[in-house]
Amino acid sequence: MKLLPFLKFQIVMGGIFGLMMGMVYAFGGLIIDTLVSANWMIHPETSGLSYGTLLAFGALIGMPIIFAGIGLIVGVFEVLMFNTLSKWLGWIEINFEQKK
Repeated sequence: MKLLPFLKFQIVMGGIFGLMMGMVYAFGGLIIDTLVSANWMIHPETSGLSYGTLLAFGALIGMPIIFAGIGLIVGVFEVLMFNTLSKWLGWIEINFEQKK
């Protein structure tokens, strides 16, 4: 299996997953903090809307970067393991080709 096309795929998928998790974290926290500030809910770990709520939106940038980095590391490991095992066990090697 060629390294670069698979790594691109892993990085993009990790970034997309990180963006989804960042949205859950940021907007979920905003909803909880808003409900606590409106006295509709009591939560022992938050005092309501604050500077921390704004900082949670940094997850929209930080989590895709972190997850894309994890995708890079995992992708390198997967490609190296697949290529090594396919040579030893005689599996078919997969090549990604871009059609024009």
